[in-house]
Amino acid sequence: MEELARESISLLARSASHADPPRLGGFGAVFIMLKSALGAGLLNFPWAFERAGGVTTSVCVELVSLVFLISGLVILGYASSVSRQKTYQDVVREVCGRAVGQLCGVCFCFNLFMVCVAFLVVVQDQLEKLAVSLYETVTGSSEGEMPYHWYADQRFTLFIMCLVIILPLSIPKEISIQKYTSVLGTLAATYLCIAVTVKYFLMDTHTAIITPEHNEGISSWASMFSVVPTICFGFQCHEASIAIYSSMENQKLSHWVFVTVVSMFFCLLIYTLTGVYGFLTFGRTVASDILMSYPGNDVVMIISRLLFGISIVTIYPIILLLGRSVILNLVLRLQRRRCGIVTHSFESRCRVILTVIWISVTLLIAMFVPDMSKVISVIGGISSFFIFIFPGLCLVFIMQTEPVTPRIRGTLIIWGVITILVGAFIFGQSTTLAVMELLHSF
Repeated sequence: MEELARESISLLARSASHADPPRLGGFGAVFIMLKSALGAGLLNFPWAFERAGGVTTSVCVELVSLVFLISGLVILGYASSVSRQKTYQDVVREVCGRAVGQLCGVCFCFNLFMVCVAFLVVVQDQLEKLAVSLYETVTGSSEGEMPYHWYADQRFTLFIMCLVIILPLSIPKEISIQKYTSVLGTLAATYLCIAVTVKYFLMDTHTAIITPEHNEGISSWASMFSVVPTICFGFQCHEASIAIYSSMENQKLSHWVFVTVVSMFFCLLIYTLTGVYGFLTFGRTVASDILMSYPGNDVVMIISRLLFGISIVTIYPIILLLGRSVILNLVLRLQRRRCGIVTHSFESRCRVILTVIWISVTLLIAMFVPDMSKVISVIGGISSFFIFIFPGLCLVFIMQTEPVTPRIRGTLIIWGVITILVGAFIFGQSTTLAVMELLHSF
């Protein structure tokens, strides 16, 4: 997603005809894919393992999902090479037609909006825990004795952070600070994975209850499928994949397959280790955000909270820019059709207004969302469009024109249809459950 941000920023500054030549090597592509996939979803994996019914079930669901995840990435790279487009929306519009491309743009914008909500929910949770940690460290008192002050409330702190830090970073057209902070996501994810694993092995006794609540029947199947949205959100780098592929020096499909498999393998390793040992440490009592399960005075986890918080605060403006660019380009096109010209002052006013509205709405939603798991469930359902449905559609449409043998064409069309059906099922099931849980919580 971060590489997609870089690509989108550059596209705003220059026309496609003058784009820079590909310059990204295989190792760099793997690293950027890791940065794009490893994010706030990692905090949710131990909880997802508990919901799915334990380690064995969760790992099996991960491995099956990984087949479709890798398939989607390979299809998108192939579609980009065929269509010669460099962004997700443009590839879908070129391959599948204008109507599907417009649907992709709407889903793309809404998905990024919900990702911003999830980021703010994570930051708010970490601010709350950090406040408790500081109070316990300074006063020596327990969390229950902590007095309430409105200026110390995490919602007020989050509002100030959005006003003072996120808003100034989000208003400019280009966000150059991204190139200095992009490594924080990978660093935070790797640090948390190591910390959770080491802490499990350093425990004197393991008393957590790890037996699943639902051992058989419909409830066990429902629990198993409930983990899929978390996996989709965690491994979600498909929006960035086309921009990464377009920036590579070697754009052979075999090389892209290698990059995809290697990056997804390392993601699987980090997510699985965190999920397994986080679940084994706390069992059924694990929080939807794994960092919330550890004591507030745990220095190792305080560092992890800071890393995740700083990473998310610096990435949020990039995600906002991507979503804002979809809306802003539409507004500018309408203005150009109506007046024939778009002035710099009009573009600046629209950009500022859209930025303020985006931050305000995501902030309000984040303040009143019960916990992070509800947001992840919604995003995971929407992510099925980018991981399953749109890649499947691209494969089906491409096979109508590509010169391949009838057997290969038939096989790939069948696989594309299967991918679309799986994505539709995941979207319907996960989104329905997520909306019901959100309504029930209010």
